[in-house]
Parts: sequence; structure tokens; C-alpha cells
Amino acid sequence: MAGAEPSTHLDAAFSSPAASAVEWERGRRVLEAAELYWLTSVRPDGRPHATPLLGVWVADEFFFSTGSTERKAKNLAGNPHCIVTTGRNVLDGLDIVVEGTASAVDAAADLRAVADALETKYGPHFEAPDGTWGGLGDAIREGQVGIWRVVPQTVFGFGKGEPFSQTRWTFS
Repeated sequence: MAGAEPSTHLDAAFSSPAASAVEWERGRRVLEAAELYWLTSVRPDGRPHATPLLGVWVADEFFFSTGSTERKAKNLAGNPHCIVTTGRNVLDGLDIVVEGTASAVDAAADLRAVADALETKYGPHFEAPDGTWGGLGDAIREGQVGIWRVVPQTVFGFGKGEPFSQTRWTFS
């Protein structure tokens, strides 16, 4: 699944007449470059739970860290279906909604890759001993921090500005 090229479809009913489907490469770049994401999971009683978080998009999968006692980890352990969103809080650019399935990551190679990607992306904020995430990279590599992977099934790209567009990318 990782790195698979999705099928692309423009939803004309929700797009400007002159719109065309956004290429997956652009959607991928937005997911890779985003500094902040929102994760929506489902509580045991069916109510939604949304929370902002840091993460990385690697090989067409989303990775983030969370403690086992946090609400999102408990929710995902009971129901792995979730949504990851990112975008801009203005009427220009491209907003992304990822519908996918989450699972805990425990393979040493994956943990190293995620820690490396987080350190590369977030730099000193992530690495600095006095920073908010000081030592987190090593804790991830040592398996002391919970890492989750979200594998996308469907990703939506909402193009804002002229023309407005709604593109759906479907992964097999």
C-alpha cells in the first residue's frame, strides 16, 4: 500500500465549472509540509473526538505519537477508523481530509524512520533538550512512546480560490 498511486476523481457537483482534479502530487506535498494536523477518532459511546497533533506523512501514510492513556489512543484501540485533516484557515489553498485506518507501530525499523522524519521536519523544536519534545526521538526509537500509523483509504482535496474544487483520491 505505501507509495501506491491513488485513482483521482473530480466531484463536479462540488467544484467550479472550470475546475479540474488536483494532482495527487500536490495533495501529497500539502500533507508532507503541514506543521499541524487534526485527528478525529470515535469514542466508545460513538461521540467524535478531535485533537490537534504533530505528525509526518511518509510513503503515503500518516504517523503520529501519543501516550497509551490518551483519549485518541484509547479510541483507536477500540475503533481504528479515523480522519486526519490539515489545510489553511483561509479561503485560498488546498485543505486535505484523509479517511483511514489506524494501527499501532512497533517494528524497530518503522520507529527509527518515524523518529528521523519527525526530527527532520520539526528540527530544533523537536530535538532541543529544552524544547517541548526534547528526547522524544530517542524515546520513539527505543519503543517508549506510542506511534500510530494511519493508512488512507480515501483522501479529499478541497481546492479554495478560483476555481473551487473537490478532488477524491482513492487508494486500493
